[in-house]
Amino acid sequence: MKKDDCRINGYTRTCGLIGNPVEHTLSPLIHNTLAGQMKENLVYVPLHVQAGNVKEAVEGAWALNLLGINVTVPYKSEVIPYLKEIDPLAAGIGAVNTLVRSGSGFKGYNTDMPGLLRAMTYDGVRIAGENFIILGAGGAARAVAVLLASQKAAQIYLLNRTPEKAQAVAEEVNKITGRRIVEGMMLTEYDRLPGRTKYTAIQASSVGMFPDVDTVILEDPAFYRMLHTGYDLIFNPGITKFMRLTMEQGGNAFNGVRMLLYQGVIAYELWTGTEVPEALSLKIYEELKEAMGI
Repeated sequence: MKKDDCRINGYTRTCGLIGNPVEHTLSPLIHNTLAGQMKENLVYVPLHVQAGNVKEAVEGAWALNLLGINVTVPYKSEVIPYLKEIDPLAAGIGAVNTLVRSGSGFKGYNTDMPGLLRAMTYDGVRIAGENFIILGAGGAARAVAVLLASQKAAQIYLLNRTPEKAQAVAEEVNKITGRRIVEGMMLTEYDRLPGRTKYTAIQASSVGMFPDVDTVILEDPAFYRMLHTGYDLIFNPGITKFMRLTMEQGGNAFNGVRMLLYQGVIAYELWTGTEVPEALSLKIYEELKEAMGI
């Protein structure tokens, strides 16, 4: 990005990221590079919001005329009561990661799941008519289940150490989508899954995230032989143990870097009303990998 592209003046619009913590974020790389390359007079900054201050943060961002806000953990659900409007997808998922100025307040969107969909499409991972395993039963797993169901997946098995939690999430998603498509199971019950086909597994837990890079939610090679594709939402490290085990059994494996990229690109498009060229997205993807050392 050229130095001239970074000039700040009285017309500069501000976007930012609220969360706790935010110091590790790579979002400024995405958005400030986009603004520079697309000649938008916009800057993006991380905004550390302490627990208990989410309402004040949203109201303050509005009062200060911020163009848009990203929301990261642990506030993706907590922010919802302070919005004027929420996109149906975000409402179904129960999590918001992007706020856009609209009328007299912010409208909440979820660009994580559209970002995952765009990433999976780029990587050639089919959803419609395919069978999926989701590892984990937290907010990310619930969101992934909603996405897969909305994209006409054939069957989704949600595996978690606590089967009751998996079953509760499955019931929620089935109710949201109006289809009996998700089944919650204990993590160790994968050998009960129908063996007539291979699966795409999406690793939606935090197990294996830096610095615990030698951990994985399931170790058994027999599980990985059931997969043709493993998709890890984690992007640090670049190759997780889950990915390594998938590849050792002959499957394709992907990390969460492209999802990180596209959720940011979609948020930027919502804020600015522009369409980001794919060539620019791919350029930033390479810059993200370089920043991560992968």
